[in-house]
Amino acid sequence: MLKTKPDLSFSKLWNISFGFFGVQIAYALQSANISRIFATLGADPHNLSYFWILPPLMGMVVQPLVGLFSDKTWTRFGRRIPYLFVGAAVAVIVMCLLPNAGSLGLTVASAMTFGLVALMFLDTSINMAMQPFKMMVGDMVNEKQKAKAYSIQSFLCNAGSLVGYVFPFLFAWIGLKNIAPEGEIPDTVKWSFYIGAAILILCVIYTTANVKEYEPEQMAAFQESAKEETSAEVAAGGSKNKALKVFIQVGIVQFFCWAAFMYMWTYTNGSIADTVWNTTDAKSAGYQEAGNWVGILFAVQAIGSVLWAIVLPYFKNIKVGYALSLVIGGLGFIMVPYIHNQYLLFVPYFLIGFAWAAMLAMPFTLVTNALEGSKYMGTFLGLFNCTICIPQIVAAALGGIILAKLGSFQGNMLLLAGILLVVGAICVFFITNTKKATQPAK
Repeated sequence: MLKTKPDLSFSKLWNISFGFFGVQIAYALQSANISRIFATLGADPHNLSYFWILPPLMGMVVQPLVGLFSDKTWTRFGRRIPYLFVGAAVAVIVMCLLPNAGSLGLTVASAMTFGLVALMFLDTSINMAMQPFKMMVGDMVNEKQKAKAYSIQSFLCNAGSLVGYVFPFLFAWIGLKNIAPEGEIPDTVKWSFYIGAAILILCVIYTTANVKEYEPEQMAAFQESAKEETSAEVAAGGSKNKALKVFIQVGIVQFFCWAAFMYMWTYTNGSIADTVWNTTDAKSAGYQEAGNWVGILFAVQAIGSVLWAIVLPYFKNIKVGYALSLVIGGLGFIMVPYIHNQYLLFVPYFLIGFAWAAMLAMPFTLVTNALEGSKYMGTFLGLFNCTICIPQIVAAALGGIILAKLGSFQGNMLLLAGILLVVGAICVFFITNTKKATQPAK
């Protein structure tokens, strides 16, 4: 029996992560449209950030549990795949319900309550479907190929984001209605969620049909081999505390990065509606046009991320590449409030994609390398997801208060996002490099 994980072909690495494409479409639709949906239902701009507390809160609860239980799950369908499939199935149902929150004849308060409950289930199911992909890379891919595997996952993540972000604009272009009766969600958004749900389930079916996870005996042999290697490293001067140290240090960087992106998702719509379409009225046609343009800008961000991900492996020092990416993204955020042309906004959002590329690839490479050999990889990765969720919860809880202090102009929150990314870049230089993760694989 093999004691070390074999090299996998490109097609196998691709198949492990392909379902992530569909999951990310769902996540992109949620990220780009939640503020728009609740503003259309009647939410006050100063309260928009509070609606964003629920998604990361559910992620913080669900992903560690998925990791914990899937570490102990062995079925004929696999170890992680059952959780992936159930999460995707629930997400499909909720994606068909959420955009109809304003079309059920409910009062404004009841419609927003329905929307919040639907959002809770949507984010729970997306998190349940998303986490197994990260765990399967940790389970099935050896150290030599791990950076490549996460790069493939990053590419599929950004490709899925691109599709999800563009859908509302595309459907408006082909003639679907982009305005609706007061309190209702436009058809462009509804059909974006419907089509996204269909693609999600098809992608997940593809992965479940084409990926065979290792048997318990094989995983036990791999873990034992990794433990022997780790013991040798410790005897040669390594530290058993290194994994925890890397976990905390990367988590600090994550705090500033994810807080920044929470403010992007929350306030981009209101900011560009004000600066480009000269409106703050969520019921106006201009606000809905801005909502469609948000999808285009986030798609530009995804393109920037894909292209920068190709460049990142060429940095000889991973911390320099990581920090530079965050600084460039921060400058992009700072530019946004000062641009009044919708097409010139492509420039800052393309630059913001540089930060996103680094955030997707580098933290998980650093942490999974530090955790190699642990039979609780899924549990640790679930806990590491808290470094993504906690900053979003804190940022969302404080968003309304900060906006009131800075004035009602939502662009000020994007300026703050830029500052947060620069602070995160400074914190990168305090991360302890592990021997195996000093440079991503080319």
